[in-house]
Amino acid sequence: MNAQSPDRHRFAVSRRVRSRFLRSCLAIIAGAVLLFVSSPASAQVPRVLPEGELPKDVRLEPLKDLDGYFPFAVPETREAWEARSAQVRRQLLVALGLWPMPTRTPLNAVIHGKVGRDDYTVEKVYFESFPGFYVTGNLYRPKKGMDKKPGVLCPHGHWSNGRFTDAGVDAVRRDIVNGAERFEEGGRSPLQARCVQLARMGCVVFHYDMIGYADSQQISFDIAHRFAKQRPEMNAAENWGLFSPQAESHLQSIMGMQAYGSIRALDFLTSLPDVDPERIAVTGASGGGTQTFVLCAIDPRPAVAIPAVMVSTAMQGGCTCENCSLLRVGTGNVEIAALFAPKPQLVTAADDWTKEMETKGFPELQRLYGLMGAEDKVALKALTHFGHNYNYVSRAAMYSWVDRQFELGLPEPIVEEDYHRLSRDEMSVWNADHPRPEGGDEFERKLLRWWTDDARKQIEAVVPGEGRPLEAYRELVGAGHEAIIGRTLPSASDIVQDGEDGADGDGYKEYVVEFANERHGEWLPAVVLVPLESEKQHAVIWLTGKGKAGLYGDDGKPRPAVRRLLDAGVGVMGADLFMQGEFLADGKPITQTRRVGNPREAAGYTFGYNHSLFAQRVHDVLTIVASLRDEEEKPLRIDLVGVEGAGPLVAAACPLAREVLHGAAIDTGGFRFGKVSDLHDVNFLPGGAKYGDVPGMLSLAAPMKLWIAGEGKELPKIVESTYRAAGAPDAVTTFDGKSEEAADAAVTWLLRQ
Repeated sequence: MNAQSPDRHRFAVSRRVRSRFLRSCLAIIAGAVLLFVSSPASAQVPRVLPEGELPKDVRLEPLKDLDGYFPFAVPETREAWEARSAQVRRQLLVALGLWPMPTRTPLNAVIHGKVGRDDYTVEKVYFESFPGFYVTGNLYRPKKGMDKKPGVLCPHGHWSNGRFTDAGVDAVRRDIVNGAERFEEGGRSPLQARCVQLARMGCVVFHYDMIGYADSQQISFDIAHRFAKQRPEMNAAENWGLFSPQAESHLQSIMGMQAYGSIRALDFLTSLPDVDPERIAVTGASGGGTQTFVLCAIDPRPAVAIPAVMVSTAMQGGCTCENCSLLRVGTGNVEIAALFAPKPQLVTAADDWTKEMETKGFPELQRLYGLMGAEDKVALKALTHFGHNYNYVSRAAMYSWVDRQFELGLPEPIVEEDYHRLSRDEMSVWNADHPRPEGGDEFERKLLRWWTDDARKQIEAVVPGEGRPLEAYRELVGAGHEAIIGRTLPSASDIVQDGEDGADGDGYKEYVVEFANERHGEWLPAVVLVPLESEKQHAVIWLTGKGKAGLYGDDGKPRPAVRRLLDAGVGVMGADLFMQGEFLADGKPITQTRRVGNPREAAGYTFGYNHSLFAQRVHDVLTIVASLRDEEEKPLRIDLVGVEGAGPLVAAACPLAREVLHGAAIDTGGFRFGKVSDLHDVNFLPGGAKYGDVPGMLSLAAPMKLWIAGEGKELPKIVESTYRAAGAPDAVTTFDGKSEEAADAAVTWLLRQ
């Protein structure tokens, strides 16, 4: 319970919210003794907290950002981890824009320009991940060895010029002196060095570009890795560009594109006739380490993972290419890396954000692997006397790990030998015979348009009808919706309450109550209006854009629509959702949501670590619904009403609470997430447009009863199809009247049910 002001008469209530909502005047609270104070309703909206005091809600604390602390809590049982890992993996796929996975179009791979060395060859490669968008890199192959060789995927990370990097003579000589490198020639490109040595060990290695590096220039380096300011010309309801509100509402990001590029790189590598698809390793450092553990978390094909200097409980990745909306909300890099368990994984640490891995992060990884009976399959090489790197010492640990896991039988220690570096011309895939493909703004728009259309077609393909079951639709669209909201309906046992004596109204009692989702530290000021001597087991949760003030007219009395419910014996509850009413120190509605301190205008820096305000308000709706459910007795009839700006919130909550709700009256106002033009609009929701926008949310409520205003006379097709498939084609009523008439029309519908 919150510490309460001494001048307020408070009462403690049962931890479990009961279903006796309207029995003995305030029957949502079992066993509470209430003193009724006779006083007319005040023109001021009732407050739960004293004037000037804010709820003790954790969401009012500073936002989390990439430099926060991200501990990994290891579950107690293997079964608990299986459930948690499935949830996190789905969250990653949704966040990356890979739920559904984009259609795997032909790679159209081109391999050319072979360069021969003493015991290995290097070839130039490009192929299409998305149609017209190319992954570029070099393929290293041993000249000798078995027919089917292990394959190694090498994303490079944020080295200057990427695959073309050259540290220069002065830098490599310093590295040789301090023990980081062995050879002047080879040490100038540690990226080539690992590919050469792995090929000499008998592996086929594909070393590929990050977007904006080396040969991958269809989207520029500045956009992919240094995006700082919104581009008004790329922010549009149609034909948008990356980092725009529209791209975010469809979960399209550079990070997602790179993750998908890695998946297609696996497709390419495993398709080669000389590669054993059962023996695939992935290794990269820094940003390449991020690519490594993300790929290994979402794709089952890699058998060995070596993410270098990136897995930690501290900084999670500073580049725009390592961040996207939803990705690390409630999770972090250590847990993401843990999704690879129980397969073999080696992580490295240096004198950077990974320097505490020995005591923070790695012990938890060990426990998780131990839980799965594979404690010997995870290892840490902590080289904290070196700075951020993938130097010779780290590479030597990687070579030994690959040798043991793939049983190559090489004599230990494996010593990296010098090699003759490839020149830029020898590496570059583009020339007169293989011209550089188109890029630029129009290409960017075209690429995102294909991604959008492909996802839409896949979603339409599972819309119920013509033999397509409702379950398949829910498995795709419903799971995606749950991930973007980031919460399910709480258990009643998660909800605690605090409240105050009731005040007399005209034929009703008025109570102020504070509900809390104790598990998440979230508190909601609420008002409950209870008809006198009503025996009905019917409660309506009335939500507007004004919080609990939406229950009242200017005279401080229940507004006419609410009054009609009370007169019919129906209890009504209103609440201040997050950043409404009592959450506002100055009482003024907010017009812009908060952002982290990072000045770059990329949504992933804020919404990759924090729920959007819209999602937080949906969480509050679920808390209110859970406060009225009873898991032991016959439940109340609970209806939701969302009018005057709250319709989209209720539409988003219904799919997650449909097992408890009887019905919902929703005025959408024709709102669409895909038309939100500001990343910090109060209704901005990452992924909000991806799964059918508001109509998609309404469709997931089937078969519960709906009253819908703001959508015209005809139901959206997707709603009609799902309700028909759910056997409830007549469960939805539409209203096409004036918006100011919607609240009263909603009450008429509720009272007829």
